[in-house]
Amino acid sequence: MLAALALPAHTAYASVDNEPDPQLRAALLNAVSAADSFGDEFDAQVWLVDMSSRLKRYRSMRHDETRLDLLRMVHQEATRAGLQPELVLSVIQIESAFDRFALSYVGAQGYMQVMPFWKKEIGREEDNLMDTRTNLRYGCTILKHYLDREKGNLTRALARYNGSLGRVKYPEKVLMAWDKHWFVNY
Repeated sequence: MLAALALPAHTAYASVDNEPDPQLRAALLNAVSAADSFGDEFDAQVWLVDMSSRLKRYRSMRHDETRLDLLRMVHQEATRAGLQPELVLSVIQIESAFDRFALSYVGAQGYMQVMPFWKKEIGREEDNLMDTRTNLRYGCTILKHYLDREKGNLTRALARYNGSLGRVKYPEKVLMAWDKHWFVNY
C-alpha cells in the first residue's frame, strides 16, 4: 500500500540508504488510516509525508509519531472548521513554535495559544487547553469565526485572533510563515 508511493530520497520518508524508514512507515500507515479528513488515501500520504518533513525541524516534533499525530489532527480540525490546514500550521508556528505546552504571559495556552476565558464563555470549564485536539478545536473554531466575521479578510481575522486588530505585524508574520514554510502547490 505505502510501498506504491514513490518518494525522493530527500524526504522524511526515506532513510540515508534510500530504504524506507520502518518506524516512519508504520507511523505514517497509522496516521493515514486515521486521517478521515482527506479525499483519499493517496492525498493523505502525500500531504502527511510533505508536512512531516517540513515539521521535523522543530525540537518538539522530532518523533515521527508525534508529528504525524499532530498533522492528522490539524488536518481534521482545520477541515472541520472550513480552514486550510496549512494556514493553521502557520498560526501554530507563530503562536507556539509547535510547543504543545506553550503558555503566554497573558495566559494563552497550547499550540494555538487559546485564552482560557473561552472555556468559561461556552460553559466547559473542565476542558484542557493543553490537550492537542481540544486546543486545535478551539483555535480553529475561533479563527474561522473571525474569518467569517471579517467576510474573508484574512489579515483582519488573524489580527482579531491575536487580539491586535488594527495592526498588521502579527498577520504579516503568519502569512509570511505560510508562504515560506507551509504553502502547498498540489
